[in-house]
Amino acid sequence: MNPYPGKPLSFIIVGSGWRAMFYVRIAKRYPELFHLNFLLCRTGEKAGRIRLEAGIPTTTSVSDCEASHPDFVVVAVSYDSNYSVAKEWLRKGYAVLAETPAASGEEALEDLWALHQKGAKLQIAEQYFRYPLIASGLRAVEQGRLGEPYAVELSLAHDYHGISLIRRMLNCGFGRKAKCQSPLPTVKLWGRQYRFKVTETDSRFGPITDGRVGESERTRISLEFENGKVAFYDFSGTQYHSFLRSRHINVQGQRGEWNDTILRCLDDSGKPVEEQIKPCFDPAYEVLHTEELLKWGQIWHPEVHMENWQDEYAIATLMVDMGELLQSGSGGYPLAEALEDAYLTLLFRQAVAHPGQVITSGPHSWQKGDGR
Repeated sequence: MNPYPGKPLSFIIVGSGWRAMFYVRIAKRYPELFHLNFLLCRTGEKAGRIRLEAGIPTTTSVSDCEASHPDFVVVAVSYDSNYSVAKEWLRKGYAVLAETPAASGEEALEDLWALHQKGAKLQIAEQYFRYPLIASGLRAVEQGRLGEPYAVELSLAHDYHGISLIRRMLNCGFGRKAKCQSPLPTVKLWGRQYRFKVTETDSRFGPITDGRVGESERTRISLEFENGKVAFYDFSGTQYHSFLRSRHINVQGQRGEWNDTILRCLDDSGKPVEEQIKPCFDPAYEVLHTEELLKWGQIWHPEVHMENWQDEYAIATLMVDMGELLQSGSGGYPLAEALEDAYLTLLFRQAVAHPGQVITSGPHSWQKGDGR
């Protein structure tokens, strides 16, 4: 939590795109927890426009940002720039919360681990496992209500987010609740990408009603873990913003199944039970449980639909964790997990580039420890 009780964690944002604005809204929503010192833009024109539109302090000067003495730095830049910008601020001695994934190459991932081993404080902003609806299902898995999970079918989130969820759903990670031994088990995967036409109905900026038709990629990848667990990843980008395409979760174990918002399992007497999964707010972040969120949590949602507030709530919990990272060097999403998720994402792309070819994961330095 906040290492300076009674004082909001201060931060700057490097980047000015769509993702950066999530952090802006969070700072406005929870002023008692976070204070935005500056949003750093590349051009004066953009800095001026965002200052007027969002009502926040903006600058094009790194010196201004450093002079404001932020507790941490949010890096929300392009995929190709993420690693280099995060590294720049880490080398300056700042704690960094960087957008996903950590880097786009194996050398860069190893470099980040080496910096971490030398004391650099980096957390990756992977938010999906903190979505209240997903967190509820994951809690059921962790409690053993399905028995040991052995199979996942996931059509919910792309690339990095997808593999991160798959590993958690299968207990294939570090930590006391994970059943894998260190080093992490190798993974074999193969897949293929397809292209289909679909009528566009929604977007980040609102509904589309003119009947336009676009072409959408659909990626299917099979994963076999060394411990015998399996996963089937299936996703198309149009699923994020469409009134025609849904998203799905299915996790199976010997004693039960998590299917979208339904949990089917056996009770202590061996009797089959069926429960509705409702959003779960982690007690560790009770300070974020606004009346609006709690009210939403009482509403039954028949589909797994990712509302904006779920994204913002999840990211806010990671921002809260930056206080713990500053204090102890350990955040809520261990860097080793983030690097493994990023590495397997690279293998996803290899599988797509070589349809049907079996790709096998290899050893890396972050896999050998306890995940911290």
